[in-house]
Amino acid sequence: MEKEKARLANESNVNLGSKIEHQSVEVRLQNLTKEFVDKSGKVTVAVNDFSVVIPAGKLIGLLGPSGCGKSTTLYMIAGLHKPTAGRIFFGDDDVTNTPPEQRGIGLVFQNYALYPHMTVRQNIMFPLENMKVPREEALARAKEMAELVHIGELMDRKPNQLSGGQQQRVAIARALVKKPGVLLLDEPLSNLDARLRLQTREEIKRIQRETGITTIFVTHDQEEAMSISDEIVVMNLGLKQQMDKPQAVYEEPANLFVAKFLGNPPINTYEAKIKNGQLMIHDGSVVERGFDVEDQDVIMGLRPEYLKISANGKIPAVIDLIEHIGRDTMIICYIPETNQKLRAIVPSDKELHVGQEVKFNYTKLFVFNAETGERIR
Repeated sequence: MEKEKARLANESNVNLGSKIEHQSVEVRLQNLTKEFVDKSGKVTVAVNDFSVVIPAGKLIGLLGPSGCGKSTTLYMIAGLHKPTAGRIFFGDDDVTNTPPEQRGIGLVFQNYALYPHMTVRQNIMFPLENMKVPREEALARAKEMAELVHIGELMDRKPNQLSGGQQQRVAIARALVKKPGVLLLDEPLSNLDARLRLQTREEIKRIQRETGITTIFVTHDQEEAMSISDEIVVMNLGLKQQMDKPQAVYEEPANLFVAKFLGNPPINTYEAKIKNGQLMIHDGSVVERGFDVEDQDVIMGLRPEYLKISANGKIPAVIDLIEHIGRDTMIICYIPETNQKLRAIVPSDKELHVGQEVKFNYTKLFVFNAETGERIR
């Protein structure tokens, strides 16, 4: 598998005779499923009936925890894994059984797969040389891509003379040099330090916008996905949980998993119940009315920035810890008579102390079914 990934990254980003050579394409996944069977015969479903449409020319982030199926999905799009069921379309072309080298894809993996004995120029040109592109044309295209990713002055250096961020740019330039229809990025920033991650993700977004190439970006880092993606697809246990613009997914999560996965500090979750159309907390206090659903146990979700200290607040708490985070202050509170805690972000000029009793109101509230996790409100 690793050898195949390296070969594709270096040699076969696109077939120059393909119908999708110079244009970004829509990628459509229909009921995609991938099962793996180990030596004992145990079946693991990595991707389960996954359907999504990735618009042409957009940057889409596949986001989720380790083991959620996002990289497996990317490998099926690339042709590195054959689906157990379902179809893959690039535009109108069914590429489900098309060899990877004929799909019109550019690949960038977290290990870069650069040839250490070659210069930057040679690494970028290598795929074109394999396709017998005339040397003058290959040189011109390599120079064009190097300028695009801002490494034009590094063309005579070897990979070991480059920083991690510069090596990543070489890998991107090499993936783009054949002008593929789809660019696939698998955890491309995971080997970089925090400063370089920030800088490189901004570069990826700039490059994607300038080229207009359909790009699928796999990451477990929510900040990365939300900062550069036109839309994000949140995955868990091989299933699509939600797809929308990043802020829309954050502000309107479809279920409890999505609400918990997105957000830093994380969302507060608080056990409650709906009874006679009223949302009630542990002591019987009514937090909100007007629920036209059957009585049930629920999880109340409150993002830290949604909570506001108020003398007539509906949620009582006691301050347990105060953390100053720049212009704001985060207070960690515990709820009397329970083991539950709440995090709230409040203005830094507010005078507070540990042990102080406070009450919270909120600007927005999520309510989820306690058993299924599906959002009620």
